[in-house]
Amino acid sequence: MTTADVEADRALKAKHRALWASGDYPAVAAELIPALGAELVRVAGITRGSRVLDVAAGSGNAAIPAAAAGAAVTASDLTPELFGAGRRIAARCGVDLEWVEADAEAMPFADDSFDVVMSCVGVMFAPHHQTAADELVRVVRPGGTIALINWTPEGFIGKLFETMKPYAPPPPPGADPPPLWGNEEHVRTLLGARVIDLTMRRQVVAFDHCATPQEFRAYWKRNYGPTIAAYMFNADDGDRLAALDRDLLDFLTQWDRGEPGRAHWDAEYLLVTARKR
Repeated sequence: MTTADVEADRALKAKHRALWASGDYPAVAAELIPALGAELVRVAGITRGSRVLDVAAGSGNAAIPAAAAGAAVTASDLTPELFGAGRRIAARCGVDLEWVEADAEAMPFADDSFDVVMSCVGVMFAPHHQTAADELVRVVRPGGTIALINWTPEGFIGKLFETMKPYAPPPPPGADPPPLWGNEEHVRTLLGARVIDLTMRRQVVAFDHCATPQEFRAYWKRNYGPTIAAYMFNADDGDRLAALDRDLLDFLTQWDRGEPGRAHWDAEYLLVTARKR
């Protein structure tokens, strides 16, 4: 990379760090997807003594259940601001793990270091998918497991991003849309012949934390970094803010599968497991 490339990448990662540090992602993980981390630990076959790396771990939604299973866990993330909440949760659970600030596209770990490398709706947000996939494969040992949960393009989160796209800051050149990690063919291409026993299945998790679409809109605006970024990007344009508010509410209303006063959204994700050759 040229000096200009290095500086551009540093600026991009700083923006990503600031995005995920905004709002309250630990609340989103704890309130909307608390079961997904434990599910990932189960399908990855993590047991006592496993050496585990959780990539883009956030506040430890998967890393903490892995540590509770007796594994030696490293939780890595580009946004160390999330580690404080993770440490508090880990302390309440009575587990110890290592927290390391790390870019998923350039991880500070040796080749073949871990028995399991996993990510729960995390690594999918690294902007350069092939680079991130190469790192996942590099740091897991031969015969070791890669386990991922990724939102799908057709599911709730994929459509949430589609709804916000006209109002969001333009992506940097060469960046891949995060929900592509939820497309089976894209994952096959990223991992390629370097893995065997690749399995992928689509599942759903229920979002029923809020009673109405209006309440859920406020929840996303308050807690979720990408939604906060979209509103901040249009902060000086009242008409665009109103349009974003309207489109977001329309989306949430259309996707609500609940009853009056008991809203319910199904969010589809792709569960991926594979072994390194």
